[in-house]
Amino acid sequence: MIGTAPEGKGGVAAVVAVYIAQGLFNRFPIRYIATHREGGRLTKLTCAMRAFAQVLWMLMRGQVALVHAHSASNASFKRKSFYLALARAFGVPTVFHLHGGGFRTFTDQTASPRLRAWIVKTLSSSSCVIALSSAWAEYVHGLAPSVKVQIVPNPVFIPAQPTSANVEPGRLLFMGRASQAKGIFDLLDAMAILKPQWPNLKLALGGDGDLDAVRAYAAKLGLSEQLLVLGWVGENEKRAQYAQAEVFVLPSYNEGLPMAMLEAMAMAKPVVVTPVGGIPEAIQHEQQGLLVPVGQVDGLALAIARLLSDAELRLSLGAAARARVQERFSTDVVLGGLSALYREMGVEEKVMR
Repeated sequence: MIGTAPEGKGGVAAVVAVYIAQGLFNRFPIRYIATHREGGRLTKLTCAMRAFAQVLWMLMRGQVALVHAHSASNASFKRKSFYLALARAFGVPTVFHLHGGGFRTFTDQTASPRLRAWIVKTLSSSSCVIALSSAWAEYVHGLAPSVKVQIVPNPVFIPAQPTSANVEPGRLLFMGRASQAKGIFDLLDAMAILKPQWPNLKLALGGDGDLDAVRAYAAKLGLSEQLLVLGWVGENEKRAQYAQAEVFVLPSYNEGLPMAMLEAMAMAKPVVVTPVGGIPEAIQHEQQGLLVPVGQVDGLALAIARLLSDAELRLSLGAAARARVQERFSTDVVLGGLSALYREMGVEEKVMR
């Protein structure tokens, strides 16, 4: 299995960390090789060279039954497609695991004709493509009609039943990369609308991105005192932030299946999100959360206000959200599906002694 370092940032790292913590690597003889690591140029180059040497050595020795590559867009895709091509040259089956909501834009708008052809070839040549949702599976089939596509959603750890003891009234939570693609500026615009009616309104922002631009925009809107920039947070701090929040908000312009949203749902938090990527397969409007059309700031403000003013609705949506992740996205359910795929592709489970 190859991908970004599991101790790193982002959704792929979070998914792999769950795989490890929940015992997938104990069930199957999986060797994880990090092809990318956060840091400077030297750190990244050293990681890439070490990964190439490890993968090539194992392929040459016939030690690889399957290469499972976690890929997003841009440089991530270019790295993983190289390793998948290398594996195919040795006759080893490959799984292309598609993450990241920007893959459609990357393929259809950003990529040159030559790169787009390489994307299609990489998908078509894979033994299996893993998609996070049926919407993404349909998109992959549109590019590579003959490839086998398996839907394996992101897994989420279900914590003990949370309590409302630590909830701070008026506290919103945003987790993820602070960027236009994630809708952070729309959220700040919505807060500017809400501020006169909700003097205790606050936004805790956990993640990286252009935080200086976010601070500057908040200051322009008169929201500096309402914005709490946490930076990237570890697991313990992340759960504490979920516990304190009254509402989780992620008004993205594109998504795969956001781990932050699933984690909020697992903590029984009411969520306000946009119907992009795999989100509509996790959230039905007014059943497990509130869906707001992409880019509609007024609608976003109304949805947030509705939840802040209705404790009963917050509780009912939060409970339904937690039930949904237990049913569809728990580690037992998701890893069971992935294990079945591995067995189907000839990977034998470890013999437990």
